[in-house]
Amino acid sequence: MAAVAPYDLAPLAAIALLGAALALGPFAWVWWRHRAGSAARPAARLQALTVLTLFLTFDLVLFGAFTRLTDSGLGCPDWPGCYGNASPLGAGPDIHAAQAALPSGPVTHGKAWIEMTHRYLATSVGALISLLALLSWIEARKRRAVGPASLALLKLYRAPWWATATLAWVCLQGAFGALTVTMKLYPAVVTAHLLGGLGLLVLLTVQAVDHERNALPLPPRLYRASLALALLALVQIALGGWVSTNYAVLACRDFPTCQASWWPVMDFDHGFTIRRELGAGKDGGYVPFAALTAIHYVHRLGAYVVLTALALFAWCLQASGEPALRRWALGFAGVALWQLASGLGNVLLGWPLVAAVAHTAGAAALVMLLSALITRARQGAVAAGAVGAAAPSAESAEWPAPGLRPVP
Repeated sequence: MAAVAPYDLAPLAAIALLGAALALGPFAWVWWRHRAGSAARPAARLQALTVLTLFLTFDLVLFGAFTRLTDSGLGCPDWPGCYGNASPLGAGPDIHAAQAALPSGPVTHGKAWIEMTHRYLATSVGALISLLALLSWIEARKRRAVGPASLALLKLYRAPWWATATLAWVCLQGAFGALTVTMKLYPAVVTAHLLGGLGLLVLLTVQAVDHERNALPLPPRLYRASLALALLALVQIALGGWVSTNYAVLACRDFPTCQASWWPVMDFDHGFTIRRELGAGKDGGYVPFAALTAIHYVHRLGAYVVLTALALFAWCLQASGEPALRRWALGFAGVALWQLASGLGNVLLGWPLVAAVAHTAGAAALVMLLSALITRARQGAVAAGAVGAAAPSAESAEWPAPGLRPVP
C-alpha cells in the first residue's frame, strides 16, 4: 500500500466551511435568545456566547480524550482531511484497503469517523472563538465611543485582549493537532495538545467570569494558596497526560501498592525522556516496562499530594465563615472525590473507557474551577481598591459599575 502524504490541504476549505456551519447553530441560538430591545443586549449576547463556547470546548476536550482512548488518533493518517478527502465517505476505498491489510491497526472506518468528527468539532469551536474575538472588539469600540465621562468606568471592563489571546491560542492548538497526526502520536506532542485544550478552558473561563463581574471576598492567604494549588494541578495534569499518551495506566493494576510493592522497579531515565517516539525508549529501542511503571507511579504519588492539597484547601474555604466560600469548598471537595473515584476505577477495573474519560473530565473541571475562583478573587481585590480610592462625586455617581457586585 502506498504511503500517505502527511499534509494534503485540498479539503481544507470544505472542512473550514463545515466547521463554520456547525458553529452557526449555537451562534444563531445565542443571538435569538438575546434579541435587540435593550442597551444591555450586546453585552448579554457576548457573555452568553462566551459561556456556550466554554461549554462546547469542555465537550471537545472530552471528545479528544475519547478519540485518543479509542486509538482513533490516526484513524485518518493525513491532515486536515482523510486521505485527501473532506470526510471518510470519500476516503472509503483507502480506508477499506488499510483495514483489510491490518484489521486491528489504527485505520478503520469507525476510527476514521471518530477522528474526523473530532476535527469538525475543533473547527467549529475555532469559528466560535473567532466570532468572540471579533464581537469583543466591536463591543469595546462601542464602549469607548460613549464619551469621556465614562472613561473611568471603562477601566473596569477588560479590553478584548483575552478574546484575542484565545484566538491565537486556538490557532496554536490546531497546529499541535496537525502535528499529533503527522508525527504519529509523538507523546510529547500529544501531551502538549492535551494541555493546550485545558489552556483554552482557562482563557474562556476567565472571560466568562469576567463578564459576570461577581467579586469574591477571598482572603490573601487563600488567594496565594489557590495559586499554589493551580501550579500543583498543572504539574499533575501534565503527568497524567504523559501517562495517557504513553499508555502506562495498566503498568500498575493494584492499589495502594504497585505490582505488589510499595516501590516497584522503575526506569525514570527512559520513562521521562521527552524526545522519543511512541513506544520507544531513550535509545530508540522498545520502551522498557519499568519505564511505564515509573511514569504511572510518579503520577500516582503526585495524586496523593494534589488530593491532600485539595482537601486542605476545601477545608480552609469551609472554615472561613463566608457562605460564598463554603459553596466553593463543596465544589473542590466534589472534584477531589470524582478524581479519586475515576482514578481508582482506571487502575482496578482495567482502564475502562468511561472511567478514563471521566478522569479527563475531572481534570478539566478542576482547571475551570480554579480559573473561576482566581478570577473572581482578583475582581474582589480590584473592586476593594477602587472603592477605597474613589470618593463620591459626579463622575463616580454610577459606582459600582453595572454588573460589578460582590457575591452575597
